[in-house]
Amino acid sequence: MNKSANLKLACVSMLLVAGLSACDKPGPAESAGKKIDQVADDAGKKIGETSDKVAIDMARQSERAGVVIDDAEITTKVKAAFFAEPGLKSLQIGVDTVKGVVTLSGSVDSQPNRDRADTLAGAVAGVNEVNNRLVVKSPK
Repeated sequence: MNKSANLKLACVSMLLVAGLSACDKPGPAESAGKKIDQVADDAGKKIGETSDKVAIDMARQSERAGVVIDDAEITTKVKAAFFAEPGLKSLQIGVDTVKGVVTLSGSVDSQPNRDRADTLAGAVAGVNEVNNRLVVKSPK
């Protein structure tokens, strides 16, 4: 081979080596692709964490709502028991329930009616405690 052909072969070989070595280095498109993948992974993790937190918060709210529904049901049952009891003036007795604790307020006309209201409220399913704040007022 002549020197010119050898020189061309050497130049072509050098270009091929340079081109192949450039393939090992990431280009701008590959770097951008990796960044996009990383951002997508990070966003997926954050979305997952957020959805977990939302699920936990919803479970807590459901529990609270369940307590409210139970308390409202207890209040209704206590009032119904008072209404069905002869001698108790159920419209003069306030009933408030919080987490199974029933608070009675208002007035009754005798100590036996005060005691009866306490007993009736305590007999309702779900009642944990009765705070009897009923005042005995003599009839006029």
